Amino acid sequence: MEWLFRRASLVRHALNWWPPFRGAGIKIEALSDDYRYCRVVLKARWSTRNANRTQFGGSMFAMTDPIYPLMLMGYFKNHYYVWDKSGDIDYIKPGKGPLVAEFTLSDSSLAAIVAATEGGDKHFPEFSVSILDGKGEVVAKVRRTLYVRKRREHRSCA
Repeated sequence: MEWLFRRASLVRHALNWWPPFRGAGIKIEALSDDYRYCRVVLKARWSTRNANRTQFGGSMFAMTDPIYPLMLMGYFKNHYYVWDKSGDIDYIKPGKGPLVAEFTLSDSSLAAIVAATEGGDKHFPEFSVSILDGKGEVVAKVRRTLYVRKRREHRSCA
């Protein structure tokens, strides 16, 4: 699987064809070559609307689901086990039209992961992302907690 993370464009393309994303109208518009930035769009379609004709909350949550784990796996070249551990979403207002979420990995968050996991310990970093409407207004705030652990063969005290 390590081959997959050699090129961010391949990961972006694969995710855009992945049935859970494709069927939900979710598209990765941008994924930087260093995996530190990702822009995801939830298209406005009849199939992504709820009974109130606004964006379905499950699709909004799904657009954030695998992004931070995949960014970390790509950044660290698959030297870490990374899973989504938990997440929660706070719906601020109804989502109308296409929605956007922009994900970033900061120097400090990456350094904290490296420091906490060097000896093989588990680490549970939290990441937050806002989902915005076409006017740039916050529609929802999502918090994701990840499970991160350095793979045995890449630990300093293997």
